[in-house]
Amino acid sequence: MRSDMSATDPSNDSRKKWQSLLGSVAYFALVALVVVGVYLVSSDPKDEPPEATPPPTDSALRDRGEEPVADAAAVILPSVVNIQSESGIGSGVVFSNDGLIVTAAHIVEGAETVRVRFLDGAQTEGEVIGVAPQVDIAVIKVERTDLVPASFSVEKPRVGQLAVAVGSPFTLESTVTAGIISAVDRTNCTDGELCLSMLQTDAAINPGNSGGALVNRYGEVVGINVSIFSQSGSNEGVGFALPSETVINYVDDIVAGRPLETAFLGVRGEFSPGDRAGALITAVEPGTGAEEAGLMVEDVVISLDGVIVQGIDDLAAQVRAHRPGDTVTLVLIRDGVEMSINVTLGVRPPSG
Repeated sequence: MRSDMSATDPSNDSRKKWQSLLGSVAYFALVALVVVGVYLVSSDPKDEPPEATPPPTDSALRDRGEEPVADAAAVILPSVVNIQSESGIGSGVVFSNDGLIVTAAHIVEGAETVRVRFLDGAQTEGEVIGVAPQVDIAVIKVERTDLVPASFSVEKPRVGQLAVAVGSPFTLESTVTAGIISAVDRTNCTDGELCLSMLQTDAAINPGNSGGALVNRYGEVVGINVSIFSQSGSNEGVGFALPSETVINYVDDIVAGRPLETAFLGVRGEFSPGDRAGALITAVEPGTGAEEAGLMVEDVVISLDGVIVQGIDDLAAQVRAHRPGDTVTLVLIRDGVEMSINVTLGVRPPSG
């Protein structure tokens, strides 16, 4: 009898079923391993979103320095005073704890004594012990030894940095306004043609602010407010302060009883008529630092110690910002060639 090889073998069919079942189990096991691996990688604790933090408290905000103007005001306010004299009402800044107060010269002009009112409301008489009209600075002495002196910074401010002005505008003592430093080394000339190098600020400065403090975010005095540019008589966003370094130099001279000398270059000039801004030298005084250094008529000075000179007023202001005996570097143009000359400044002779 012939055997039919195409007939179904029960043992072979069972073996195929087991192979199919094992293949399915292996497949699903592999898929499970892949899923678990992806989960473990994606669930790294470092990648988990941070827990929500509560909003900062009021004290936390203060710790973060969110109120720099208020912080600066808190530092300087105890050192700013109100001054009343025959010439008007202004402001002043405590210079030392033994009773020295610095203010603007035009506030105490012609007065020997003034009335000084402090932050705590106390009032006393102050003696005018010296005036430097060439820089609009005066020093007052009061009989108190418990004053809080201001901290003066001689570091030149940066344009755009915070500026806080404190004074007594319109007799409203302890008034705080804020803005920025609009310019440094800005030439400001008075009606008497006295040109000084000053800080310019847009912090509101009004009549009565003169003699008050202009401070940085740390409450350090960077300048003493002395004038404004205004067509209305009130603040128009252009105020001027004498830099602290100049203030300190003249206060020290006044207190020590030294002559109040002003630096002197020894030239006369005018605005350059050419295509390059500068101070055109029209005369060189004999026996001066300018002559000794070799400055010549027709030289055009374009900078002094790195500060750009736009004209003769700028040159005069920059010279006044220095002290007699200082050596400065002038950059000038002579016969179309740019060159540098070092000049030792002398003492301005008495006007007469």
